Amino acid sequence: MIFVINGHRWIAAGLGFFEVVIWALAIGGVVKYLDHWTALVAYAGGFACGTLVGMTIEDRIAVGYRTIRVINSDQSIDVAAALRERGYRVTRVDAKGGRGPVELTFLVVRRRAAPETLAIIKEVAPDAFISIERTDRASGACFQNGQSARVGMWMRGTSLRK
Repeated sequence: MIFVINGHRWIAAGLGFFEVVIWALAIGGVVKYLDHWTALVAYAGGFACGTLVGMTIEDRIAVGYRTIRVINSDQSIDVAAALRERGYRVTRVDAKGGRGPVELTFLVVRRRAAPETLAIIKEVAPDAFISIERTDRASGACFQNGQSARVGMWMRGTSLRK
């Protein structure tokens, strides 16, 4: 599903093919031995383990992008400038919060770069409110992920070298 959401059609189709083959074989075994409760328990346990393994693999490959939104109420800290100094492309909006003016900062990063980016934000503005959203697709200008010398094109996940 992650590959479908991120627009990787051929990878999703290939993985879906193998998933259905494994599912059909497993269900065939369970249906054949429905009178044995151990077969049902084994199938349920296998499904649970497969779910955990799939989630672990998905976390490791970290496909896609994340939009990070930072709301900073400390006027002495410029989160956008600090991120720009580290090579991030950032959009800053001066906004008004419940207690006065705030800096609203948006940036899109590769999912793999999100933990490092969050660490930078927390170092610069420890009291800022941070939210993260999955970004299904992004298009337009290039961005630097802050982790390497690669500049990625948002369209189709291709990349260019500096």
